[in-house]
Amino acid sequence: MGEVKTPRQWFLWSIALVYVCAFASIYVQIPGLYGDEGILPVRLQMPKVQRPLLEQESLLGLGPFLGLAPQQVLELTCLVGVALALCAVLLEPLRDSLIYFLLRLLYLSLYNVGGDFLRSEWMPRGDVLLLEAGLLAVLVAPLGLLRRRSSYRYHDPVSFWLTRWLFFRLTFSTGVSKLASGDPAWYDLSALSHHLENQMNPTPLAWYGHQLPDWLLRFGAVVVLQSEIIVPLVTFFAPIRRLRLFGFYVQLFLQLYYILTGNCSLLNLLSITLSFSLLDEEHFNSNTGPKKKKGQEKKPGSCGQMVSYLMLLVELAVYLFILYCFITLFKLQINWEEKTLSSKTNFTQKEFHAFLEVFQELTIWIGVLSFTWEVVSAMLNCVCTRGIVSKLWSLIQWALITAAAAAVFALSVVPYTSMAGMSASKVLPAVQDMYSAVERYQLVGAYGIQHRMISTKGRPEIILEGSYDGLTWTEMNPMYKPGNVNAVPPIVGPHQPRLEWLMWQAAQGGDDTSPWFTGLLQRLLQGKPEVVGLLQVDKAQYPFSQKPPVFIKAKLYNYHFTDPTKDKTHLQAWWRRQYKREFFPIVNLDDPTLEKLLEKAGLKEKFPAQTGSDTPVSQAVSLIRDHVKGLSGSLLLSTLLATLAGIFLIKAVFSWFLGGRKPRPASADHKTRKPKEPSETAEKSQAAAPSNRGGKKDSNEKKDSDKSPRKRK
Repeated sequence: MGEVKTPRQWFLWSIALVYVCAFASIYVQIPGLYGDEGILPVRLQMPKVQRPLLEQESLLGLGPFLGLAPQQVLELTCLVGVALALCAVLLEPLRDSLIYFLLRLLYLSLYNVGGDFLRSEWMPRGDVLLLEAGLLAVLVAPLGLLRRRSSYRYHDPVSFWLTRWLFFRLTFSTGVSKLASGDPAWYDLSALSHHLENQMNPTPLAWYGHQLPDWLLRFGAVVVLQSEIIVPLVTFFAPIRRLRLFGFYVQLFLQLYYILTGNCSLLNLLSITLSFSLLDEEHFNSNTGPKKKKGQEKKPGSCGQMVSYLMLLVELAVYLFILYCFITLFKLQINWEEKTLSSKTNFTQKEFHAFLEVFQELTIWIGVLSFTWEVVSAMLNCVCTRGIVSKLWSLIQWALITAAAAAVFALSVVPYTSMAGMSASKVLPAVQDMYSAVERYQLVGAYGIQHRMISTKGRPEIILEGSYDGLTWTEMNPMYKPGNVNAVPPIVGPHQPRLEWLMWQAAQGGDDTSPWFTGLLQRLLQGKPEVVGLLQVDKAQYPFSQKPPVFIKAKLYNYHFTDPTKDKTHLQAWWRRQYKREFFPIVNLDDPTLEKLLEKAGLKEKFPAQTGSDTPVSQAVSLIRDHVKGLSGSLLLSTLLATLAGIFLIKAVFSWFLGGRKPRPASADHKTRKPKEPSETAEKSQAAAPSNRGGKKDSNEKKDSDKSPRKRK
């Protein structure tokens, strides 16, 4: 693979932008999730026995030193993370290894105290993926803040290769888990139709996509499986550049489809960020670089032409193999009369597991060979460096980065072999022990293990209802998930609504005894505005904004997208729903059932709320919180991203304006010349004539001439 200067910068810039979204999204939800009046107060997680700061898993231990309450420590962590990430987005010199180390440290602290809202098994693996990608950013980014300057290093392709390996693991594991789990919806290719309404946050475009013909949705399921299993296998580590570009654009369009139909999550943003590892410098400079004049292009020799033809044949063979997999594995047949395309899986779950047994070890060895190629290439570049000191310093850097990259690669093999249908018995015991020792630091993650079966009976949703008298019940419709059947599916953007996601998960699994759900019911009965703001920011949309309900209960419904051709009575509705069962019985604040669940969850302990000291840091944190109070997460992030876009637009306009005002090089040269005498002008014209006999020329004319002295003789 060629140089990776520009793809590396795009990767680092994108990681910083993802950090901005992640920290800001958590920050706006802290009072309702972890505040003293929140669902799961973080003060309850404070250790009763104070331990040394370096032995703690989070930064909550800094609270007493800074005079901050536990909630304020979380808010300060997010604010510092947003500030550092914004600086890295806006200023290229700050895309430094030290900055990314601090960002990962801050996010790991939040992850360790986040509980179910960040660490649930069924939640998207975006938080785990961000921690691993953040670790790779530490290795990929230059360490320039401690030096006067930072330049391209010969070992950069080695560290940047790890992002490609992570992207392969993520994509391949996600596709494999769909079939290895035995999900019937993927084996009968009806998964895409059900997925559009069953995903966490469907958009209005998902409703329109659900109206597409069944044969087209089934073909879409085939495309998804091919894009996540076959395409990564044959393109991500291919030595042919065009194959890697093909894999890049396939994954890019796949992620854009997920974003347009299911909103933008950290997982989608990070997938696009990691996909830059498939690009090289030539891809960015092919359209912007200077074009060579005719006659200047170097014509390849006969050997070079043969190599080009051979690479072209291999490339065509790969495309034909992908097409062959389409046709044979899924029995694609075109019905020309009905103008449809039929598809059906041509393999069983047992045969697919046999495929995994072979290709699990094969993909690891492909990764080893690809990594070895990058390591050897980087070493040769270091050896070819001029100067003994520079050569020695380059080799030392290469050795350190190679050792760190090899360790990360070895650790990643352990969770990679834990995929459904795979065995980790072939991993060296020493590597497994090393993984167990550092597992709590979230250096590497497992993806695709907890595959959620797609429900074919609709989208289960928990609907909360409140009442003052126990007779008349009113629904509490949240902002970011289906409730009112006439409400338009929301555009959430990069905001991550943690409470709605857990409610969606609870509806899938049927768990009504989780501590967070018990805490949610308690806070709604108490009417705590911090928790109410998680469900609905607009007080006009919340029926109990003036007075909290006396009774509360939860029902379980199955939601389906409406079909205009069948649901003639619901033409204005986006959803139709059916009552399934009671999810949680009627309770009030004095109900013994609720009291027992609160005590079991540890939410009845009488910990006094820690208010913190009146320090400048505490005042600043409180002031910022007062300014963003009442804003929804999607609005806050949209405003933040729009501001960034405006800054970059202004910067581009100024660069274009100042660039346009610069004098042309020819004019500058002309200004430096002295006025010539008429005799000199005559000499110049004579020298340019065909009958030139080789007379003397002016010295300035010799400097400006493009021809060498030998050619002028």
